[in-house]
Amino acid sequence: MPRKTQELIENRRNEIIDACSTLYSRKGFADISMADIAQETTFTRTSIYNYFRTKEEIFLALLQREYDGWADEIDSAKDRAAGMSDGDLAEILADSLERRKQMLRILSMNFYDMEGNSRIENLTDFKRSYGRTLTSVRGLVSECHPDLDEDDLDDFLHSFFPFLYGLCPYTEVTERQKEAMSAAGVGFIPHSVHDLTYKLVLNLLKKQGSGKNAIDNS
Repeated sequence: MPRKTQELIENRRNEIIDACSTLYSRKGFADISMADIAQETTFTRTSIYNYFRTKEEIFLALLQREYDGWADEIDSAKDRAAGMSDGDLAEILADSLERRKQMLRILSMNFYDMEGNSRIENLTDFKRSYGRTLTSVRGLVSECHPDLDEDDLDDFLHSFFPFLYGLCPYTEVTERQKEAMSAAGVGFIPHSVHDLTYKLVLNLLKKQGSGKNAIDNS
């Protein structure tokens, strides 16, 4: 494929993804249509189908871009990871996720529908980015704690990544949800992405037997 043609395709895909991201900052997934996305771009709704067949494919591409950006950030921290305390490592991961609110919002959605309504080639591209993120986080933890074996690292990842799916509902609560919880007699304690992530990482490292240099976060 000629370079200019490939660049045009990538530019248009990114414009569509940008439009989706803009809308998602104002609306929920169910309230966004392909027509809405088209109105945020410089071309028609019909043209969008040349690049994405479903709304779910666009959201999957947006999540893929978020994962890639997060992996870049994690990779950039590896050079200074050797000799870090557990607190330093927890701070890096907590700060990085605090800046990824869009990613966490998408992760709280119904993944089965999003992946089920995407073509296999799009899903495969997404899984590559997801796999790269796993590798990046694993590499950062390993650089900071070379004493951890492969099973320890697997245990860390298998606790840390599922945790991401529930971060948004615990840290972004609407006034309507607060009203309902109050009426139901359910107490609400505000949490931040940073604080929840920081505490989890410290606890996971301690669990893996690497708490010897963890800071006191009580």
